[in-house]
Amino acid sequence: MKKKLLYIFAFITTFLSAQESYYSDVNLQLTGLALKNALATKITNTHTKFLDYTPDVWIASKITDVNPNNANEVLLIYGFENGTDSNLDNDRTRGINNNGGSTTNWNREHVFPRSLGNPNLGTVGPGADAHHLRPSDPSRNSSRSNRKFGRGSGNSGFSSLDFHDGLDGPNTAAYYPGDEWKGDVARMIMYMYLRYGNQCLPSAVGVGNNSNTPDDMIDLFLRWNVEDPVSDFERARNTYHENSNNTAAQGNRNPFVDNPFLATRIWGGDSAQDTWGIYTTNDTEAPSIPTNLSISNINFTSFDVSWTASTDNEAVTGYDIFVNNVLTKQTTTATSVTITDLTPNTTYAVSILAKDLKNNKSAKSTVVNAKTLEDTLPPSAPSNLNSSNISDTSFTISWTAATDNNQIASYDVYVNGIFNTNVQTLSASVTGLTPLTSYTSYVISKDTSGNTSPQSASINITTVAAGTGVATELFISEYVEPNGGNNKAIEIVNLTGKTINLAGYSLQKQSNGGNWVDNLPLDKTEFIVQGSSANILPNDVFVILNAGASNSKLTSNADLVVPSNQDAPYKYASPVNFNGNDPVGLFKNGVLIDIVGELNNSSNHIKDVTLRRNGDVSGPNTTFSERGEWTSFPENTFDGIGSFTSTLNVNNIKTFKDVKIFPNPADGNKLFISSLDNIKADIYNVLGKLIRRENISSGTNSIHLKDLQPGVYVIKLISGSKSTSKKFIKQ
Repeated sequence: MKKKLLYIFAFITTFLSAQESYYSDVNLQLTGLALKNALATKITNTHTKFLDYTPDVWIASKITDVNPNNANEVLLIYGFENGTDSNLDNDRTRGINNNGGSTTNWNREHVFPRSLGNPNLGTVGPGADAHHLRPSDPSRNSSRSNRKFGRGSGNSGFSSLDFHDGLDGPNTAAYYPGDEWKGDVARMIMYMYLRYGNQCLPSAVGVGNNSNTPDDMIDLFLRWNVEDPVSDFERARNTYHENSNNTAAQGNRNPFVDNPFLATRIWGGDSAQDTWGIYTTNDTEAPSIPTNLSISNINFTSFDVSWTASTDNEAVTGYDIFVNNVLTKQTTTATSVTITDLTPNTTYAVSILAKDLKNNKSAKSTVVNAKTLEDTLPPSAPSNLNSSNISDTSFTISWTAATDNNQIASYDVYVNGIFNTNVQTLSASVTGLTPLTSYTSYVISKDTSGNTSPQSASINITTVAAGTGVATELFISEYVEPNGGNNKAIEIVNLTGKTINLAGYSLQKQSNGGNWVDNLPLDKTEFIVQGSSANILPNDVFVILNAGASNSKLTSNADLVVPSNQDAPYKYASPVNFNGNDPVGLFKNGVLIDIVGELNNSSNHIKDVTLRRNGDVSGPNTTFSERGEWTSFPENTFDGIGSFTSTLNVNNIKTFKDVKIFPNPADGNKLFISSLDNIKADIYNVLGKLIRRENISSGTNSIHLKDLQPGVYVIKLISGSKSTSKKFIKQ
């Protein structure tokens, strides 16, 4: 006993003298997420000085990123060439005072791109954290943009191995930072994840797999942390920022620069360098092979695996579980695990190996085979089919969920005996129909084994009649370009007399009167506001809004909002970020059909103005004629957004001039309509179903809303052959 106590005392003494003093109040014997949380608390509590992006980050970079071989230069991340060739963007160094935005300068690279944070990292807090900001060549910085990192070798450039859904679409190439910089990148991403949590997920900035880690850390960065050891350059940056008395220093450190093995203790994987020497020794003895492997609770898509713990001369720190010779799970001290996402009626081979602190690995255990259960029982048929939102060209069908001995995967919807769509929800929208036509629909359920149910009972739905329109095509009815800020909007009107689905329609802008750029599909599901749809009802409008808009008139009438923190081509809410010298076009199937602004005109001819289409315009025009087709209103005029009154073939247009509906949004049970004339008021939901018809006069000037669900509605006001439509919101 006495000898053992002396040994422990000697170990602790060595341990404490070897570790960084910064971590003296952190229990470094923790592992996994407990260690992650302890380190996160430490770097957060010591982050006592928050830098300003300008000028603090410039100041810090000129101190922390100085070329060790030339104090008049800074090192450029992703750079690799000594400056003797004709290319500037691959240079490894640049003059220390040549900071700025031109091609001969250096600028600040957010290694964790601001736009990939959730929410956007901005220019304060995480967006100005110097631990992930590095000097970079402006062109190479721009080329990387916000591409995720991916595998590669050699110098920096686009990955030919990994792709993601990014600024170039679904097959955007990932970016490889270069052999010299990949470890730096990995440790910066690890720091950002510790410091800012789910705002800076590693999976958001790298292409990799997190199935073998206890959280969102991915294998890519763990691998780079091992393959590219810490440099003295990184250590010097860390030491500078710990001392908050230094100019533009934060007060905290990056733990993974101090000891890369901390990442191994938290997330597993191959052993990184243990710069403190407190975790790894000269131990070369592997743990014993796990024994008594057994498989139980076998189901259709899962089973449990358990085994007897291994032994080691120091300590067993984890187990790797292989299914069909593929690493599928990892544990620390646990000796059981559940394997999921399997295929029914399939045989799987399972084996396990044990690991110790230095990542010595045992041989794999004896293989044990298990076969998942076979699923031959079909699910029940969906029931209680209902129809809703019936318009001239569409309807919605809904049903009660089917049941199954395993798991329902999806539903097939049939219309007139023909397959129409497959959904994983309990409703589906059917579009592209013919007005005044009867349709028969039924639904079939499918389970995860591919078994199908009998068809449900059928339901008959008849579409409503289409109205008589005065136009043959959609066109832009209003353009809002404010004096400063992002209260920018485009309104499109439907005067065709029938419901129009926006598939195939898009907006683009001519950037500074140049090329058409940033095609925005108007049926982009993730941008459509809840309560709106990709259909425009007859005499209704569709409002496209910049996400930075704050005016309540604009936001309450928005149908599609373009976020400002998306990847290109919608970066900064483009194309709805026009600035008065960007003509805006409405396109159909890639062909320009309408325009605001003169084609190819780069002057500020549509700046600081609201333009509203005249009521006698009957269709789109690719030749902009402000005097002939538009009425100009002063900057920051928003009161016309959300409705459009057509005056075609109307001799007396006075009827709707002074009609107002209020309150809007309606927060009570009544909607008031001010009118001196007798008019009819039809209320439609957003998919075109007529819900209510009322007669309005000076004596009966309100509509009861008590039985309406909260949402967006359209009220169509009719007087003789004239009509206008306005949106309102029931809260």
